Amino acid sequence: MRRKGLAMTDFDSDHFHDECGVFAIVGHPEAANMAYLGLHGLQHRGQESAGIVTSDHQRLYAFRRLGLVNEVFTPEALKKLPGDRAIGHVRYSTAGGTHLSNAHPFTVHYGRGSVAVAHNGHLSNGLMLREEMERLGAIFQSTGDTEVLLHLMARSGADFIDAICHALYRAQGSYGILFLSENQLVAVRDPRGIRPLCLGRLNDAWVVASESVAFDLIGATFERDVAPGEMIVFDEDGQLRSLRPFPERPRRLCLFEYVYFARPDSLLDNRSVYAARKQMGQILAQECPVDADIVVPVPDSGTAAALGYAQAAGLNFEMGLIRSHYVGRTFIEPSQSIRNFGVLLKLNPSRAVLQGKRVIVVDDSLVRGTTSKKIVENIRLAGATEVHVRISSPPIRHSCRYGIDTPTDEELIAHAKQLDEITEYIHADSLGYLSLDGLQRAVGSEEGFCTACFDGNYPVAFKDEGRKLQLRFRGL
Repeated sequence: MRRKGLAMTDFDSDHFHDECGVFAIVGHPEAANMAYLGLHGLQHRGQESAGIVTSDHQRLYAFRRLGLVNEVFTPEALKKLPGDRAIGHVRYSTAGGTHLSNAHPFTVHYGRGSVAVAHNGHLSNGLMLREEMERLGAIFQSTGDTEVLLHLMARSGADFIDAICHALYRAQGSYGILFLSENQLVAVRDPRGIRPLCLGRLNDAWVVASESVAFDLIGATFERDVAPGEMIVFDEDGQLRSLRPFPERPRRLCLFEYVYFARPDSLLDNRSVYAARKQMGQILAQECPVDADIVVPVPDSGTAAALGYAQAAGLNFEMGLIRSHYVGRTFIEPSQSIRNFGVLLKLNPSRAVLQGKRVIVVDDSLVRGTTSKKIVENIRLAGATEVHVRISSPPIRHSCRYGIDTPTDEELIAHAKQLDEITEYIHADSLGYLSLDGLQRAVGSEEGFCTACFDGNYPVAFKDEGRKLQLRFRGL
């Protein structure tokens, strides 16, 4: 969507968007400050809103706003969040719109006390459950799917832990989810492990996060991944209990976490994301070789794969595209049109590197193809004699249904076009993708992943098909 005088940058609009990130800490006197720092480490997973809820064992304290973590949490705001335990969230809207009412964590008061919830993922039957509860008289304050869980908990009539189990038995889909009451904090990963969640330790405190990188800034140590279907309960004294209340399901971690979503300095299922991405590039060089002079990444997500490609191919790795890190989602565009304006805001080709060279440009994915087309054109304008595009993931043919903001199937260029048609569209001399087998080998396993965006094999039935939420909030 474009507003007059402002333009969505092409680089942002033609990419899968990170879903959300969650963070929790138990047993630390500066819980809010630690959560604030942990959310900084997860900022790449959501840039639209941020929130923290704390508990001092008597009541919950909440603060959430639209904006980046350092914009939302001033020193004054953090002073209003006392307690030794906290949950936090950064959000990119996947269900519901960009509105403060949809920011997490949600906090409600009901017959058994107060509860806050922070959710990374998507409920594939969320709209169906919402319709069911609205027919029974439930009133919703947000347009997201997470609030459904709170209604299910309240209607169960059970104590805190059993109410969570009741709600998650009814809900289906993907989640790394945190619940906080006055005296207990609970972390749960969905039974298939589609969304990541990990456990760490900071002296006597426990920490939980979507990615291990959130532990680094606060000096916490990575202990292990939360297992698929595992519920971790921290009681009033901060003691940990591990429960397995759900039927066991086949493991299906989102494979695209390794390709793009996770930060390269994270561990996922005890596997270095950076090492996996380098291996993707090395296998890609074996599967899709081409005569060239240099290998250039599309920064930042294509950098590790490009380095691996260059090493395997015996070619020089060069930073031929320089990324600006100071551009937001919108920017004032001059009235006189500038060619490839949106991409140039983010990526500027270096003529000194590219002129007269046969260039292999490596990116993590190719979605609509509009950005790749403009990148290729800009590299040619900088003097490259040939441009060969290499993608460190398979063709994306299907939309994600588990918490990733993706285009529809029809908008995905690989859904309808063949390789030669895509190559012609982006004006490349050649185009090569990493195979699905190669991607799975790069991450160290050929089983246990959700590959739905590549092959259409959805591990959880999508029961909201055909349903559309009627937005009630002015301006959404």
